[in-house]
Amino acid sequence: MAAAVRKAPYKDFLQPALHRRFTSTATVLLAVSYAEAVLLDNWSSFIWAWFPIGPVGVRTAFIFTCGLAILVLRIASYHVGLRTTGPGIQTLNSSLTKFQTYETVFWYGFSSLLFCHVFLWSIPDHTNLSWITYFMGDRPRLNERPLFLMTYLGSCAILQTFQHYRRDEDRLVLGLSKGKDEMNATSSGDSLKVVLKAFPSVAYRSATGALVTLPLAFLLYVTFLRSFAWSWALMFFRTFYNLPKSNMPPPHWPFDIYVMYRCLQAGLFIHFVWNAGNFAFSTFMVKEPLKNGNPLTSESKDANGSILNGLKSKKLSIKSFAMWELAYIAQGFETRRKAIYEDIDRKDGPMWSQVYGVCMEIVKAVETRIDNYGKPPAAPPVAPTAETKRRVATALREEPVFTSQSSSKTVRGEVEKRLGQVARSPGSTPASKLSPLAKKTFKEAKDRVLTKEQQEMVSPEHLKGQFEQWTMKLMKIDSVASLFQHDFRTQFTAAVLGTPYAEPTLLINAIHVLCQLSVHSLAEDQFGNVHRDVPSIIRTLTTVIKKLDAFKQSFPIHWTDVNSKRDSPEVDEVLRALKTGLDQVVTKFEPYSSDLRLTLGDIRQAKEAATSPESKSSDDVEMKQVR
Repeated sequence: MAAAVRKAPYKDFLQPALHRRFTSTATVLLAVSYAEAVLLDNWSSFIWAWFPIGPVGVRTAFIFTCGLAILVLRIASYHVGLRTTGPGIQTLNSSLTKFQTYETVFWYGFSSLLFCHVFLWSIPDHTNLSWITYFMGDRPRLNERPLFLMTYLGSCAILQTFQHYRRDEDRLVLGLSKGKDEMNATSSGDSLKVVLKAFPSVAYRSATGALVTLPLAFLLYVTFLRSFAWSWALMFFRTFYNLPKSNMPPPHWPFDIYVMYRCLQAGLFIHFVWNAGNFAFSTFMVKEPLKNGNPLTSESKDANGSILNGLKSKKLSIKSFAMWELAYIAQGFETRRKAIYEDIDRKDGPMWSQVYGVCMEIVKAVETRIDNYGKPPAAPPVAPTAETKRRVATALREEPVFTSQSSSKTVRGEVEKRLGQVARSPGSTPASKLSPLAKKTFKEAKDRVLTKEQQEMVSPEHLKGQFEQWTMKLMKIDSVASLFQHDFRTQFTAAVLGTPYAEPTLLINAIHVLCQLSVHSLAEDQFGNVHRDVPSIIRTLTTVIKKLDAFKQSFPIHWTDVNSKRDSPEVDEVLRALKTGLDQVVTKFEPYSSDLRLTLGDIRQAKEAATSPESKSSDDVEMKQVR
């Protein structure tokens, strides 16, 4: 029996696949490093300028180490799912308190500083970027130009860290299952073609990053770092050279057109290494969970047990990959489907029953989130406590607390009186306590000083309207909106798919598993285990579709979302998968509705919910928007 065979964990098959994909990423990064090493050579010799065993090979190894540091960071911090934690300022505040953020800064800083030394070693002497220069005789002087170059590359690391979290580079965008025809149409080299085609856009983004960092480096060096960096550099190089004892920086600034050109060149190279490595990692790591055209668990002695282990994993990434593989099996591998139907002797129940339970739990979680949206969280049970006697408090005293002064008309007495009024009546203001004569006098003075137009300009209603207009204009600026805007897409996706990360492909693949296994069970399920759960599948999908449609129309749009568009590609793709899958199941099982105890009302409601499923081409366009 299957239960007697050792069940290998799903990660034993997933991790080797991820290792192979990491090797492909490292190969692309090595090629990029070699190309940059050749470009950095001074080409004094045609052979040694490109021959890998020599100076070019050493430079390649160091540049590859710069990129490898970022790949190690990506392995340690990758995740699946769209980040749904709120606006950018909220994400920024939470990131500043995490150790992972400073680890990211460290690895980008290490990479940039290592590349700085490689760059200074590679460029010719006439560029005047040596650490030590000789102006008169043999008297050495510290050169400030390399210090600014190092500050610039350090600024590149800081800005790249900010962009890393703003673009959520750690996210892996998983795909959806395909049929065998589509799998045969795609070759194993598609990921490499995608990476190579993206190199022009990667180069453009790298050039933009290098150019934007230059003003930041100027600001940091002039205002904060010049004296500090100069004194520490002197202290280090005095160990090796007879430098002047004065720590005063030079009277002239180390900025000229040649230094800025070299900074932009170094910034372009290091940004290209970072961006190419990140893009290649994100592309290769999300390849289909297949090996030689077969599911990853095909080599397992207990294939069903291994994939079931992945489905029950508490780690979202492992669970998502396992569900993705199961969706491939349900759609395009007949032998593995039959093995699922025929596996009825498991310890925790038949294989289909366990798969059905996991997938239905994921689908019903959407319904639960919709029902609980806007409701206060349930209070934890409070332990019973011994009843205590209530103290009956006397009424608040109206007279002032400090009664040392005999007269109540003093300044201190008036202040005490006003504070007491505010404490007893928080909603009232001193202006509301004015006498009618005082109010009339104030109005006459205001009419004499201000015209009616000026009074309207300073009225609370007008000021509030001006503030709202000013705020709306700010929200149209992308940089401001990314920090403060509560956009509909993120808020709605969080409400439907959960927080802090929402992975739509897990839900979509779970729907594919339920519907495809149900449809193929008519011809392949010899024991008839699946048909008992088909009515529950139809009713659940119908309910979720109706609630999701109504929830999207009634979901509030935050006032900071100036576009006011009810667009959520992730949830729209989920809704489309629900409708398409429900339509397939109803079409196949409608002739057997009486045997399945499905009423005419159930069939009619299911058909209404599944109306107008969009075409496959629109699905592909939608998934591009999701990515």
